[in-house]
Amino acid sequence: MPVIEVDSLHKRYRDHVAVQDVSFSVEEGEIFGVCGRNGAGKTTTVECIGGLRAGDGGSISVLGLDPVRDRAALRRAVGIQLQASELPDRMRVQEAVELFASFYPDPADPDELIERWGLGAKRRAAFSKLSGGQKQRLSIVLALVGNPRVAILDELTTGLDPQARRDTWAAIEQIRDSGVTVVLVTHFMEEAERLCDRIALIDTGRVVAIDTPTGLVASLPDGQRLRFRPSAEFADTLLTDLPEVRDVRRKGPTVEVTGRGDLLQAVTSALADHRVMAVDLRLDQPTLDDAFVALTGRPSGE
Repeated sequence: MPVIEVDSLHKRYRDHVAVQDVSFSVEEGEIFGVCGRNGAGKTTTVECIGGLRAGDGGSISVLGLDPVRDRAALRRAVGIQLQASELPDRMRVQEAVELFASFYPDPADPDELIERWGLGAKRRAAFSKLSGGQKQRLSIVLALVGNPRVAILDELTTGLDPQARRDTWAAIEQIRDSGVTVVLVTHFMEEAERLCDRIALIDTGRVVAIDTPTGLVASLPDGQRLRFRPSAEFADTLLTDLPEVRDVRRKGPTVEVTGRGDLLQAVTSALADHRVMAVDLRLDQPTLDDAFVALTGRPSGE
């Protein structure tokens, strides 16, 4: 049975519908991405999963529990780090972790968690004195101190510099490797492509696609794009007749070929058979951001 099942979730705030008939399931041990641009309904969805909000329609099951009816039991099994999570400026790292540990009947060892997540040298530091990356690691520690089976991480890397972001990615993979199922909310497609086993793309409150990152990218009609300058003239039909090629366009001296599969091998072999060399050859692989644009008509960061 899936760890999380969301079926036709609906949530409205007065005249604004934030979530419309959202459905997906999360399997044990995976990093499941809930992805989309800001304001798409991602945070509302995971807040309903975590029992912080009640949906207006549909149903949710987390580890067999109803997030509203079984809220107390759910909070012992699910760790949540929300985008707006903050602590008092003067609260020290050790104090925060010990405080959160006191909320659970069988918490993890605060000292061990602090050391494991690289905060040992900062255990006496005030929250306001931590760097952005250190604050995010502390957020992870607070989400894990209750020994949860599921961790919900909402926009964990927003505002971090590139190195801190990559360090946080490694930390998220470490959470999964420890046996915790992760629900990762993000609007960074590069992050989702790097970390997630499967992804639900949400746009304007609706799920527009659910698949692996590779599957979403492979669904693009254009797929790969190959650019080169031919060493000699050739007819477009030489390439358009290939099953891997979708389209051939010429832009001045440059030929642009779009297609799927082993496009590079197919095109270069066909050209070589007719003694044509591909000069300044460049292969552009599609990304998850390209898939998001194709599915919604707008970039994920818009």
